[in-house]
Amino acid sequence: MKLSMKWLADYTDVSDIDIKAYCDRMTDTGSKVEGYDVLAEDIENVVVGKIVSITKHENSDHLQICQLDCGEGELRQIVTGAQNVFEGAVVPVAKAPAKVPGGVTIKAGKLRGVASDGMLCSIAELGLTTHDMPGAIEDGILILNDVGMADAEIGADIRDVLMLKDTVVEFEITSNRPDCLSMIGLARESAVSFDRAWTLPTPKKPSVKNDGDSIDRYLNVEIREPELCYRYSARVVKNVKIAPSPLWLRMRLRAAGVRPINNIVDITNYVMLEYGQPMHAFDYACLDGSRIIVRCAAEGDEFVSLDNIPHTLDNTMLVIADEKKPVALAGVMGGLNSEITDGTATVVFESAMFKGPSVRVSGKKLGMRTESSSRFEKGLDRENTMPALDRACELVELLGAGEVVDGTIDQYPTKAEPYSLPLETERINRFLGVDLSEEYMAEILTKLECKVENGIITVPTFRDDLRCLNDIAEEVLRIYGYTKIESTPLSGTTTQGGRTPRQQYDVLLRDTLCGMGMSEAETFSFISPKYYDKIRMAEDDPRRVSVVISNPLGEDTSVMRTTAIPSMLEMLHNNFAVRNKDVKLFEMASIYIPHANAEELPDEMKRLVIGFYLSDAKDASGFYRMKGYIEALLAVGHTTGAEYAPCTTENVFHPGRCATVSVNGVQIGIFGEVHPEVAANYGIGAPTYVAQLDFDAMFEARIEVVEYAPLPKYPALERDFSFVCDEETPVAQLESCMKRAGGAMLESVRLFDIYRGPQIGEGKKSVSFAAMLRAAERTLTDEEADGAVKKILKRLEAECGAVLRS
Repeated sequence: MKLSMKWLADYTDVSDIDIKAYCDRMTDTGSKVEGYDVLAEDIENVVVGKIVSITKHENSDHLQICQLDCGEGELRQIVTGAQNVFEGAVVPVAKAPAKVPGGVTIKAGKLRGVASDGMLCSIAELGLTTHDMPGAIEDGILILNDVGMADAEIGADIRDVLMLKDTVVEFEITSNRPDCLSMIGLARESAVSFDRAWTLPTPKKPSVKNDGDSIDRYLNVEIREPELCYRYSARVVKNVKIAPSPLWLRMRLRAAGVRPINNIVDITNYVMLEYGQPMHAFDYACLDGSRIIVRCAAEGDEFVSLDNIPHTLDNTMLVIADEKKPVALAGVMGGLNSEITDGTATVVFESAMFKGPSVRVSGKKLGMRTESSSRFEKGLDRENTMPALDRACELVELLGAGEVVDGTIDQYPTKAEPYSLPLETERINRFLGVDLSEEYMAEILTKLECKVENGIITVPTFRDDLRCLNDIAEEVLRIYGYTKIESTPLSGTTTQGGRTPRQQYDVLLRDTLCGMGMSEAETFSFISPKYYDKIRMAEDDPRRVSVVISNPLGEDTSVMRTTAIPSMLEMLHNNFAVRNKDVKLFEMASIYIPHANAEELPDEMKRLVIGFYLSDAKDASGFYRMKGYIEALLAVGHTTGAEYAPCTTENVFHPGRCATVSVNGVQIGIFGEVHPEVAANYGIGAPTYVAQLDFDAMFEARIEVVEYAPLPKYPALERDFSFVCDEETPVAQLESCMKRAGGAMLESVRLFDIYRGPQIGEGKKSVSFAAMLRAAERTLTDEEADGAVKKILKRLEAECGAVLRS
């Protein structure tokens, strides 16, 4: 938002304040200043002059020698090549030495041997355009006679004559303060910030001819979408005279960064800048049926905006329509089919309040953002439509642009309800760390146009951002001054920080893996769906159903992973490609499991993934190394009773070198050697091993309270067994059977040998265990030990078909 300091003077006087001090204070009170610009600062020694005589240059066909009266008592000679000058013309004269925009310095000199003491200026050389100076030509000298300034004072500074002098302050207005997107809003903030009086002019009611003419004869308004159009106000102006706006209005628009067009359009822009209320003007002759209907567009409606760009609308977009067609996209831009032209005779002024999100969505869909839409998006004051409309009609009469027709249409289906809240002085003081009286707070709030009575604050309708104690405290503090808050010691109690049990378990696992020589890795959670093919995932595997990213960076990052194994294999491939030999990696990865209902957020689950490859292809210890890593993790995490079972259903693993890990009947992970085809897909030419463990299941399976037992007082008896069983019988099954049969007396079982050979028989193997037997309260006898051994042998034969090797 650009603020003209000259325009600001209409409401409050801050002329005695240095511009830098003004900017600093406004920033301190919440209206952040981006910078300021002194207009026409680069124009020096350019005055109004009158051409007294013109003679041809003797040595040139196109040059002319002008004698000018510049109010100096004697004539000044200037040579010019412009062909539109004439005797009696009043023109801008750059008296040497002079400066004009663009860093150009004008010096006295000679042109074809004739002295020239300056330069006659065109509009471009003054930094102006034909919009700023209608009636001037672009390729010639600015003739002030042509722009209604023939009586300009000779010798006067051209900056004063053309009203170019001004200082413009640019503000960055936050989205919660749309009231400051106006001259009035910034004038209010300026007055309160500097404790100055300010005046809000009340628009004069337009004088109406008592000729029986009424707006009811011209227009009817219907709001079909009251939830999107809160208020619609309109007035009609007849006998319109389209002409350029007066200089003062054009220069104010120019200072605010708005291009002057004509008096009617300029009035709507001027009111928008002054009141912050966007307005629009329709050519009444273009409204079919003399009706305005506020409705949603029909699907596929065609609409050409004022910038002559065609748009296809959908049924979510709010439009202003007549009986046949849309004539404006509500809150964004008018239509070319109802544009104000030189032939316009009757105008309909619109001042409405539309729902901000609706305007935002419509503009975004069509790639349109205007001064109007940027204001509506933030939410405006519904009570502002009528004052803005009255101001527009006042300007119509002031400029002689037409006659205001009697009557106003004001459809207001969704009224703004006043909002009140208590003024809690003690809480505000405690919250801010200050000691301010209730009277002082009330004084500040009253200056900001809040009404304070009996400890109750009634918020003005233009301040939608004041809704709780914190908002009121901020208003008080920003005016009081942030720099006035004194430093005080912290008060109150603090809580001791610390990790949650889950975080502690996470750190424990990471530290343990690092202690085993592994490196932690981090990968993206989004992958390519082709990764599922690379790990040989079955086509009907439910894990192929992934969350699809709507705006991916590319196909390689288009879905959220449901397994972290492909990401680990990618990292192992990268290391193998650069011939890193000793690579052992782990990652605490997240996977995302979608719901059947796409509207629900997916379940985010944590997985611990471990991966390594063996540089020596003859080394067959990888499977058992991985099992050892997992056993170490479970041990350090106080998880007991883990069971391992062969697995042949996971295509990513070698069918004979894969196992699942379960605790208390709940599977917590899977590990094994990567299938040779998968390893080849990733270009890894070495035996590769991967494990994926369910972090949450591991955490739930741990022993929360560890109980320690004293060292045993009584000796143990050790018995060694060698059993013959089927080759397919897992060792874990034998071990589990022995523990169940031995009961409390069996302290431990340890596998120490597996033998296969012709002596055992085909399809058989010999498995040898060392069993430790002990009683906690006494020394075991041989008879007790032998009895326990018999139970173990009997159950092994019954459940596993294992017999004692002879």
